[in-house]
Amino acid sequence: MAPSSGGRDRWKPIERELRKTAGPYIAGIDEVGRGPLAGPVVACAVIMPPDVRAIPGVDDSKKLTGDQRRRLAVKIRARAVSVGIGAASVHEIDRVNIYHATVLAMRRALARLAIAPHHVLVDGKPLRTLGHEHTAIVGGDDACYTIACASIVAKVTRDRVMGALARRYPNYRWERNVGYSTLAHLEGLAAHGVTPHHRRSFIPVRQLSLDLDRRELTSADVAAMAALLETSGHTGDDEHFAGD
Repeated sequence: MAPSSGGRDRWKPIERELRKTAGPYIAGIDEVGRGPLAGPVVACAVIMPPDVRAIPGVDDSKKLTGDQRRRLAVKIRARAVSVGIGAASVHEIDRVNIYHATVLAMRRALARLAIAPHHVLVDGKPLRTLGHEHTAIVGGDDACYTIACASIVAKVTRDRVMGALARRYPNYRWERNVGYSTLAHLEGLAAHGVTPHHRRSFIPVRQLSLDLDRRELTSADVAAMAALLETSGHTGDDEHFAGD
């Protein structure tokens, strides 16, 4: 997969305009991990230097390979004015729901910036409880350089977390599916049950745990669950899944 074309054009008009009207430090923020059955949701806030060319190749993290994301994440961290990482745990996701947990992760990411941003750009829709004046852009990780930078660092960070968890829980293939509901993950649940890192509030996990309490799941049960998840938009390719 080829990286995006020249970084000099990656700064978008909305970012240039906000630097003039709000101030030079514009933070882009994005999250990764709203859809998986396991693991935290991770958010990243990034302030890139306003007077420096954009990094070539920066794009929506889902359009990049793992190697491209990892290389770009190193460059983004080295060049950024500030980077803040925030997360919400599985316990918090189950307690307050994924939407509120995502906002919590974003608030933590913004709080960990070394410099207070003059304005915030958010991927998606406006968030009433974010606590910062912001502009929400649907498809922002594709439309804004700063949000794209945040999406890359958030994705690389969460992938590393899931890789570390995979070494402790090798039966779910988290090093490949990063907690999403691939067939291999569902088969791991059927054979080994739910771990402390599974989101019990997510219906498929709850259903599997109830079934495991009563009987051993058959291959037909797993196939039926996979079909249900696929129609809900949660199933990914076990070998190349990029996540959200």
